[in-house]
Amino acid sequence: MAKIMANKLENIRTKVIVEVSCTDNNYCASLPFLPGCITTGDSMDEIEQNINEIVPFHLEGMRDSGEQTPEEFEGEYEFVYNFSVEALLNHYSGIFTKAALSRITGINERQLWHYAAGLRKPRKNQAERITNGLHKLGRELLSIGSY
Repeated sequence: MAKIMANKLENIRTKVIVEVSCTDNNYCASLPFLPGCITTGDSMDEIEQNINEIVPFHLEGMRDSGEQTPEEFEGEYEFVYNFSVEALLNHYSGIFTKAALSRITGINERQLWHYAAGLRKPRKNQAERITNGLHKLGRELLSIGSY
């Protein structure tokens, strides 16, 4: 039994947070555990590709210069992308209209436009409403079957 548990523990992947925000014309991503490891891209696909390329390069540079690498990168890891509200709204703007997001989140459509444009930053409870609304939608979509 202990051997089975050890094997299960060996297969656990550490989740490494990648923070995604918006700049004037594109997305910007950084890793809190790797200061100075930053990339930009026109799309999330480009951000993900860049992160997959630059993190090993950054870690190699740290090892070569004698720096200790963060323990999160000792074993297997996977990236988890945390979006700022502005980046989230812009990333999904081709899928969700602000009117649809307003219905899902209960947040005024005009306010969502302000968040997406970076004119205003949402308070914590507003950001949570957006996240919770999208998670609820995701759960509903996952429960759908076809026949």
